[in-house]
Amino acid sequence: MTNSRAAAANGQPVLDVRDYSLAYGTPAGPVEALRNVSLSIRPGRTLGLVGESGSGKTSLAWAIMRYLPANAVETSGELVLLGEDLRTKSLEEIQDLRGRRVCMVFQDPGASLNPVLRLGDQIAEALVRHRALSQKDARDEGEAWLARTGISRPSEMMNRYPHEASGGEKQRVVIATAFACNPEMIIFDEPTTALDIITARQILDLFDDLHDETGVTALYISHDLGLVSRVAQDVAVINQGAIVEFGPREHVFTRPSHSYTRDLVEAVPNPDHRIVTSEPDAEDALLSLDEVNVMYGRGKNILSFLQPKREVVQGARNVSFGLRAGEILGIVGESGSGKSTIAKTLAGLQDFEGSVAFGPRSYSGRHKIDRAYRRAVQIVFQHPDASLNPRQTIGKILSRPLKLYDLVPRSERSRRVRDLLRSVFLPEDYAERFPHELSGGEKQRVAIARAFAAEPRLVICDEITSSLDVSVQASVARLLVDLQQKTGTACLFITHDLNLVRQLAHRIAVMRNGDLVDLFESSQARAPERHPYTTQLLDAVPVPVEASQVSSAAERAP
Repeated sequence: MTNSRAAAANGQPVLDVRDYSLAYGTPAGPVEALRNVSLSIRPGRTLGLVGESGSGKTSLAWAIMRYLPANAVETSGELVLLGEDLRTKSLEEIQDLRGRRVCMVFQDPGASLNPVLRLGDQIAEALVRHRALSQKDARDEGEAWLARTGISRPSEMMNRYPHEASGGEKQRVVIATAFACNPEMIIFDEPTTALDIITARQILDLFDDLHDETGVTALYISHDLGLVSRVAQDVAVINQGAIVEFGPREHVFTRPSHSYTRDLVEAVPNPDHRIVTSEPDAEDALLSLDEVNVMYGRGKNILSFLQPKREVVQGARNVSFGLRAGEILGIVGESGSGKSTIAKTLAGLQDFEGSVAFGPRSYSGRHKIDRAYRRAVQIVFQHPDASLNPRQTIGKILSRPLKLYDLVPRSERSRRVRDLLRSVFLPEDYAERFPHELSGGEKQRVAIARAFAAEPRLVICDEITSSLDVSVQASVARLLVDLQQKTGTACLFITHDLNLVRQLAHRIAVMRNGDLVDLFESSQARAPERHPYTTQLLDAVPVPVEASQVSSAAERAP
């Protein structure tokens, strides 16, 4: 009988966190990360730990795995795994425990895998160490587990290096390694955040299947309430290092007792709660694409004769659609579908074939795009950290388009910068700050303000909420719609979140493998004439449990 089965027999939790507190030492003094955290996970169950960035979710996971940095100070409490306090273990005992008794699946599989070792060697290494298998048996077992995760050619995958596998394939390898070690508990730390919606759904299905098969106990960490609602039987909500709510999933999501939990639940995108109100004039055309094609890999340089011949990849194929003035058009699809290709093309950052008409003018390639078009069409990127100059103040960043397009006299720029900050609900004194002094949501607000500073007719938003917490995502989406409606600016909103785009877009375009496969009014998302791929995307979106639902996850729980 395994330790976890023995625990199930006597009612003992697999993990019992008791009054645990953790701080990080800094030059400015200690920063409290976890405050008197208490929670437990019963054998065979999945506990979902939800909270926003900085709430302490990952700090707790690292504490359980004993991966804490040198400046971490554990001030109180116990971390008990099947009756043994992990805090009392020596480094040698912890190294033996990791993998064999408790495993962790991280957010970015690319950072979890050694880039210079074949995937099969990495799986086998773990099985030799933690299950004492021979090298041959370890490779055979690893290949069998890859097959169980749905990888179609597991023997081929065993011989690949990490860079030769997709993001979803790499995460399957990491999950296969964790389950193959036969641990008593697995910690999943945002394992689908870096994946597109279809791949994420496949990983969730894989988790469900392997959990049913093995009965492993799991701690599932995420900021996505819909996702946690789908995989967990119990939920703990953490805010500023403290557990504010803990209980069965249906109770936490349908009858939350804490105001923070209620705010999180209310912030989850709901297609039935539309944000956008006004309807654009169907006759007022602003932009149209006619048979637009984008090819990657055609470029040549002076050293091209030294390089192997590059494969030409088509990023967009005969894409045609129109955009009305004042309209919000959502573009959705999985990774590699061509969404960002269209965004970069319309922003003048990618060459193309075909025709792009904007107002009275038509452009037949990137080289034809002029200064007037570049001012009229602005883009907000996914990661504000990469698009805001870290060496410039916010005031200088916002004043640049004012100067570049000569929109206001020099003497009026400071006033206009203050107006822009107020328009995105940031204090005026933020003009003196640098980007690193702002949160992720605040930086994205600055990026939005910079786009609107040019007084554009079209703003392209490329996955601008994907890296934000659910409550910050909701506030940024409402801010964008508010600005768009006040200014009459049209918007292309590119995202993988269909619930969010159905809240704020007038129409939705669906892309797959470079093709535009569907285009419809948001209210018609579930119409029977929708393309099968559109339906597949809609079905892949995790939605928080409703009071009337009885989840299969709850039914499977012991």
